Amino acid sequence: MSERPETTEETTLSTPPAPPRPDGVPPVLDEAHIGDIRGALGTIKLHDTGARHGVRAKLLALLAIMGPGLIVMVGDNDAGGVSTYSQAGQNYGTTLLWTLVLLIPVLIVNQEMVIRLGAVTGVGHARLINERFGRFWGWFSVGDLFILNFLTIVTEFIGVSLALEYFGVSKYIAVPVAALTLVAITSTGSFRSWERFMYVFVIANFLVIPLLILAHPDLGTVAHDTFSPSIKGGVSSTAVLLIIAIVGTTVAPWQLFFQQSNIIDKRITPRWINYERADTVIGAFVVVLGAGALISVTAFAFGGTIYAGHFNDAGTVATELRRTLGSTAGTFFAIILLNASLIGAAAVTLSTSYAFGDVFGQRHSLNRGIRDAKVFYASFTLMVAFAAGIVLIPGAPLGLITTSVQALAGVLLPSATVFLLLLCNDREVLGPWSNPPWLNAIASVIIAVLVELSLILMASTMFPNIDVTHLFEYLSIGTAAALLIAGAYTLRRRASQPAMASEEEPVVERSTWTMPPLALLERPVWSPGRKAGMLMLRGYLLVAMVLLVVKTVQLAH
Repeated sequence: MSERPETTEETTLSTPPAPPRPDGVPPVLDEAHIGDIRGALGTIKLHDTGARHGVRAKLLALLAIMGPGLIVMVGDNDAGGVSTYSQAGQNYGTTLLWTLVLLIPVLIVNQEMVIRLGAVTGVGHARLINERFGRFWGWFSVGDLFILNFLTIVTEFIGVSLALEYFGVSKYIAVPVAALTLVAITSTGSFRSWERFMYVFVIANFLVIPLLILAHPDLGTVAHDTFSPSIKGGVSSTAVLLIIAIVGTTVAPWQLFFQQSNIIDKRITPRWINYERADTVIGAFVVVLGAGALISVTAFAFGGTIYAGHFNDAGTVATELRRTLGSTAGTFFAIILLNASLIGAAAVTLSTSYAFGDVFGQRHSLNRGIRDAKVFYASFTLMVAFAAGIVLIPGAPLGLITTSVQALAGVLLPSATVFLLLLCNDREVLGPWSNPPWLNAIASVIIAVLVELSLILMASTMFPNIDVTHLFEYLSIGTAAALLIAGAYTLRRRASQPAMASEEEPVVERSTWTMPPLALLERPVWSPGRKAGMLMLRGYLLVAMVLLVVKTVQLAH
């Protein structure tokens, strides 16, 4: 049996010694992460290791485990997502629906790797980066996550104010009430209660279906534009930047940190990984279908009207829908915007509090009450309070904050995905759960595309007059060439390495294999090529962050 990790002084003083860790349970840092899986829709006992036979038994297990994947995906359709998808439909009709289809494998591949890390290691994403790659990258990951998440939470409260302004509610009432609601929902001391509240938001997300019906969509046009790439008006800098915004608002760094920690907090272990994979796949399709529905709503509602091609903000969309489709449509859209803002704020803030507790060794579980995890809940409350306060400041540069969030997310997402891929190839961490070669190939392509989009977004932010279309073409050629060279090198290297004899390969039961305690692991040794690559990544991030800060200050003045 693996030895338990060291506990903090706070834990030692008030928590009795925990029983030995059962087989198949990872070495968690918070003992509240060991126990029964108590989800919103069912319970699985800690020592329930029996196989599920039959459709009913498997469905009950899926319902009990389902949650982290669905919530992280729906939470990504937040205020920024609603705004971006509405803009795509209003300005380009349904011609950008195809971009969402391409994002499905990106979402599934990224979050599937996170599932294995959470269930097998019992350690949050930020802590793993800190322990395996050093304090610089650990602090960098937590620091940039905090900044990006905080700015994102501000945009969620902007969404709250716009949504309730449609109903005539002042933001000075709407925003504080929303902030208090979020804190109350999160501070119940029960993971099951929190998850049930999140399911209310998930269900409300489906209000987009009757809204779509009110828009009377042409299903033939929707089907054609979903699978036939095109851009209304042709390729332009504005269109390329909007496509990048769609990618950035659908695939965000906070998702990696949130789902990994939420899986740990729900006490999902390796034997249940396939069920959590199903949860994530379902969530990926739900978020893409919801995004596609929003694009279609504004495309068909505004097509042929004076509002076509003139997107302003999400609040204005609600008003314009009322004028074109009736008051019911405007009301539905405002509720969808409010719901998206609340679930987005809840998930993004929680991902930050999880990371904070993980890195600093503080208790960080929704199964603990406020008195038992003061730092965890205090960090959540303070982030919500400060973000809400910024929205209430008269003359605050809310538009500038929204722009900064998109640019910063574009800068940080590739680096977050790089660390994700490196961790999933660390056999000390994942052992038999490490990435197979085919998955590494797919993930490498995804990272290359994200880096390209990040460079385009940064260049367009710093130099507004740059020709984005030509930049996209040149970078695409360079990206394709780099992938071909890397692929050829990898194949040649694998061919030159002798295969390990089958008798030397240890037989491992994957369903019960978990990472040993972090303190027992040796830090990985990097090859010269990997060191050079990480130095380049570090240089790019530092330069990009400095340039982004300079640009933000210039715009503020």
